[in-house]
Amino acid sequence: MTATGEHGAAVEPEYDEAAIRFLGVLWGEGYLSPGGPAEVDRVLAGVDIRGRTVLDFGCGAGGITLHIAKTHRPAEIVGYDVEQPVIERARAATAAEGLSSVVRFVSSPPGRLPFEDGVFDVVFSKDAMIHVPDKEALFAELFRVLKPGGVLAASDWLIGHDGEPSADIKDYIAAEGLHFGMASSRRYLAAMAQAGFVDGVAESRNAWYRDVARGELERLKGPLRAQAVAAVGEAYVDKNIRTWTAMQKVLDSGEHCPAHLRGSKPAAGVRP
Repeated sequence: MTATGEHGAAVEPEYDEAAIRFLGVLWGEGYLSPGGPAEVDRVLAGVDIRGRTVLDFGCGAGGITLHIAKTHRPAEIVGYDVEQPVIERARAATAAEGLSSVVRFVSSPPGRLPFEDGVFDVVFSKDAMIHVPDKEALFAELFRVLKPGGVLAASDWLIGHDGEPSADIKDYIAAEGLHFGMASSRRYLAAMAQAGFVDGVAESRNAWYRDVARGELERLKGPLRAQAVAAVGEAYVDKNIRTWTAMQKVLDSGEHCPAHLRGSKPAAGVRP
């Protein structure tokens, strides 16, 4: 059983070496969420981070962090994750690419983030907040570490309503075998506002990922299967085919609703 901390995030690793290898085959080396660099760039659309200080919350194995460093040219980007195996993989990739002067990675147990108040110009997160059930505490922490006038640009996996999850989505979460704390866009936006964020927006990406996930499933069954089996074994691939099949059902129904999130911390002296 996975232990949880103050914010409900996993303490013991859920993304082990097998998961990192499998998702690298499916989504790209160092990526633990879908869409690749193009989707990262969509999350950051309109946010100028050149020469600024960025936090990548829930950075995983570092593929996204390194893409942001190379493409968007921040002064510094700090990847944060509670899981040590992904942080070790991210640090090795950073050293191999010669980006250690711009990129660093930090790991700590769930709870208060290990950063001072108001140190980041931008907080970015890609499909990691789903692992933190206490959205109110999470957004309070992200707000705290942002500078006045700073921006939150994120994506996450949401549920499409505030009611009891259906049997289908319960089956999907069980198939994932991960610690998911799904919440609706209404709850996300309310938690952001409660923390102090202004101009909060949640944009559904269900239609996009519904089609992308269908393609992922077909590739796992076909052209990617041999490569995935070589990386993690046949049983692991078959388990994930069952998971993707269950996920497709709740994507098609709209109950599983990936979304982009945006909000700002008011500038100094400006009341929200």
